[in-house]
Order: sequence, then C-alpha cells, then structure tokens
Amino acid sequence: MQQHRIVVLGAGYTGATAAGRIAKRLHRDDVDITLVNAEPDFVERVRMHQLATGQELRTRPFAEMFAGTGVRLKLAQVTAIDADRKTVTVEATGAGEESLAYDTLVYALGSGWDDQGVPGVDRHAHQIASRPGALRLSERLAQLGAGQPVVVVGAGLTGLEAATEIAEARPDLDVALVARGGLGDWLADKGRAHVREVAGRLGITVHEHAEVTAVDADQVALAEGRFVPSAATVWTTGFAVHPIAKATTLEVSDTGQIVVDRTMRSLSHPDVYAVGDAALVEGPGGKPLRMSCASGVPTAWQAADALAARLAGAEVPTVPIRYFNQCVSLGRKEGLIQYVTADDRAKKAALTGRTAALYKELVCKGAAWGVAHPTVGMPARRRRVAPGA
Repeated sequence: MQQHRIVVLGAGYTGATAAGRIAKRLHRDDVDITLVNAEPDFVERVRMHQLATGQELRTRPFAEMFAGTGVRLKLAQVTAIDADRKTVTVEATGAGEESLAYDTLVYALGSGWDDQGVPGVDRHAHQIASRPGALRLSERLAQLGAGQPVVVVGAGLTGLEAATEIAEARPDLDVALVARGGLGDWLADKGRAHVREVAGRLGITVHEHAEVTAVDADQVALAEGRFVPSAATVWTTGFAVHPIAKATTLEVSDTGQIVVDRTMRSLSHPDVYAVGDAALVEGPGGKPLRMSCASGVPTAWQAADALAARLAGAEVPTVPIRYFNQCVSLGRKEGLIQYVTADDRAKKAALTGRTAALYKELVCKGAAWGVAHPTVGMPARRRRVAPGA
C-alpha cells in the first residue's frame, strides 16, 4: 500500500503539536509526514517579550524534538498552495522552488503582527510576533541611553507583557503604554487594579482611551492631536493571519482564516485541516476562538485525532474547546492569572503577584514541553491506515 502523504505547514505550537501527535497515532509504515518550517528550532512565541529585552532563551532544535518519530522536517518557506491539485510550493534558501504533493494537508501557518493600516507603522515600529522581530527590538533597546522614551502601542495581553518586561529590565528608560480603551478594561476588578498597581510601580506612563493615527521615527501621533515622543515604538495591537490561504480556493473568512468544522476540517476542501490562528473556530457561545496558544493547541489535538481516526476508519472524536484562564506575565517577578468563563469572560477570581508569575512560567514551560511530548497519556499502539483512505 502506498503511504498516505501528510504535509504540515508551520511548526509553531499548533503545527509541531499536530505533526507529533499524528505520528504517534498512525503506524509509521502507512504514512509519510513532512513538516515544513522556515526555521530549524522551535520558537516559544509566548516568550518573545523576554527575547526583546535581551534574555537568553533555551534552544529547542526540531531535529531533537522529532528524533525517532518519523516526522521529516523540511526547512523552507511556503510560497503557494494549490488546494485543488493538492500541492504546496515551497522555497528553501539557495535551492529554488519545489512542489510537494499531499493527500492530507494540515495548515498551521499562524499569524503575524497587524499594522492596522496606520501610517508609518511598517517603517518605524517594532513587532514581537516573531523571533526576528524580537531580536531587532532587542538590538534597538540596547542602543538606547538612560531617559530615552519607549512607547508600546496596544494594551492587550501582548502589550502588557511587553511594556512591563521592558520597564523592569530597563528601569532607566521612559516607558509608555497606549491603550485604545481603559487599562485592563476586560479584566475583573482585582485583575484590573493589580495591572494598574504594577504599571505604576514600574513607572509606566499609561495613555488610556487613545487612538494612534501615525507613527514616526521619533514620535507617536494620537487622534486628539497629541504626540508622544518615542525612540522605539513597539506595535502590539493584534494579529493578522498568513495571507497564503486567502490566495487559494479554500473557503476563508473576512479575516483570511480557513473556515472549519468541529474537527478542524476545511468546509470547502475535506483533505485540508486548519489549526491555531489560521482557523476560524467556533468556541463556546458561538464566539470565534481568539488567536492564542491557549486556543491553538487544543485545535491541534482535535485535528490530529480526527485525521488519524478517519484514516484508520475509526470513530472521529470531538472535544469541546473552552477557556479557563488568561495568564499574563508582568515582568519576571509579577503576574496575573485572570480566571474566565468557558467563552473567555472574566470572573471575579484572579491570582496575582509572585505566585501568578510562577504559575505563568509553569504554563509557558508546559506548553513547550507539550510540543515535544504531544502524546502523553495516549495509547502506545499506533493505528493502521485503512485501505483506500
């Protein structure tokens, strides 16, 4: 029997988890699994604010993570997908373009920063949605002298972590945070009060209910006509998905996310699964899951288990995806664990302080460990692919 060809695009939390889990679900003789990624090491995206402040992160080579699993890593950029002919075009550095044929595709290209179309952001702002972006910001921060201003635009989870990490690591800098709404206005009272207290203690100037209209090399312009001086602007207003899916015949949403069913299977192309930020997934209450590691990893589990079950001719499992908490690091010594409802609305309960910082650190370590060990608790026996699958 010819091996079933599975190509996984992207090796972030979701792609790497899906590839490893599929490999442990199915018999190695029956499947050929290729994981396409531009970098040879796993990137802990939830730690990019730490990398931006010059902290050294542990190197996690995929060659070690997938040793003995049967997953074959291909270092290349994805340049095109033909979802009707079932091929992917990739380009490796110095090797030109190559076409990969697949029987099943797992799309996990994720997301990058979103400049929101604001003038000057693409030229003058820094981003921490990727390792190259975080390293560039680290270089810039190292060039700044005492008293120079740094402005973080966006006060969501990423913005809070970036601003507090920079302020703690470089107390000599003048750090400001620009929030479109009130600071921590999605949090419960305890969490919101703690964020304000930590920001004040770290000397962060907060501009609330402020809309940025332009970014220049030395300042950030606000809608009310004010200007905030900036020697380094960090843009954290949200994420935009990789544009490749929108250029295909796959059914996508207005955001460019692939529309999937409860098993992460494309509604338009049943031989394609989408996971993580790349997928439009309906969560509790009919609300789309937010782009995050907390959402992405469970979608990878669901896609891998459903794919393997279908190939083996077994019953396809579906597990509801829900939220439990939002974990925010506020520097290395402070944190916030905001407990939430299944559909991600804040409860009154929250964990703060040093204990919350340790909790968040355990979550980060656990997420990285889970990528390298995606099958803990799973039966040891691999299923065989059914004939004709």
